[in-house]
Amino acid sequence: MSVHPPLSTTPATPETPAPAAAAAEHEKTDPEDVRSFPSTIGGIVYLGVLTAALAGLGLVGFGHWRVGIIVLAGGVGAASLARAVLRTKDAGMLAVRSRWFDVILLALAAGALWILAVTVPGE
Repeated sequence: MSVHPPLSTTPATPETPAPAAAAAEHEKTDPEDVRSFPSTIGGIVYLGVLTAALAGLGLVGFGHWRVGIIVLAGGVGAASLARAVLRTKDAGMLAVRSRWFDVILLALAAGALWILAVTVPGE
């Protein structure tokens, strides 16, 4: 006995294919419809920001914390600038909320990281 209700209440007839047949037909893709990754300019910028974040954290891990935080701040600042310039449909994963909310939040985070890196005494 199944706990879940049936997916379709209409029986499969020659005019209406069964749900499995429709799903199998949907999985077939035309070579022209295959999506390349990343598919937006924002996706490329996102990969750049991710690279900067990994490089900055790597520098922090190797003891160069000030330079690492500045690299991280630069990546977040670049994300803020890209989000300000790109349309929402082109922003890809940079678009989380409204454009200006994202821009302000990213700019504040970049500024806070930069201020942290240049004002903390030591080294």
